[in-house]
Amino acid sequence: MSKLTLGSHPYLLGFEQLERLLERSAKSGNEGYPPFNIEQTSAYSYRITLAVAGFAEDDLAITLEDRQLVIRGRQGDEEEERVFLHRGIAARQFQRSFVLAEGVEVGEAVMENGLLHVDLTRAEPERIVQRISIRKG
Repeated sequence: MSKLTLGSHPYLLGFEQLERLLERSAKSGNEGYPPFNIEQTSAYSYRITLAVAGFAEDDLAITLEDRQLVIRGRQGDEEEERVFLHRGIAARQFQRSFVLAEGVEVGEAVMENGLLHVDLTRAEPERIVQRISIRKG
């Protein structure tokens, strides 16, 4: 018995790339830090919010490559001379990856009260009905 995958289903033609995107997303290795929200702010816009308390704007990097949004955080090493009796606030580097659909554009990124907001927009799809003529053979 052969395994039926999304890309090989007979009614889903041309979706092979979607299957590769799902595999890439599953392999990204995102753990639970930092916590994040994804909210739909309108019919065609979204907002990703990451809790990045303790990180400055210079400690964060946002890149977009091949429809993959990557947010990295790395804090400086200036705290090495400090002595902590208890350290409960996480200060580790992180990387969060989000695979974006075709047509999703990254807008602005804003830091506010320890939260990093990244706005995304998707163009409204055109509704085109195309008539295909049948040629006599």
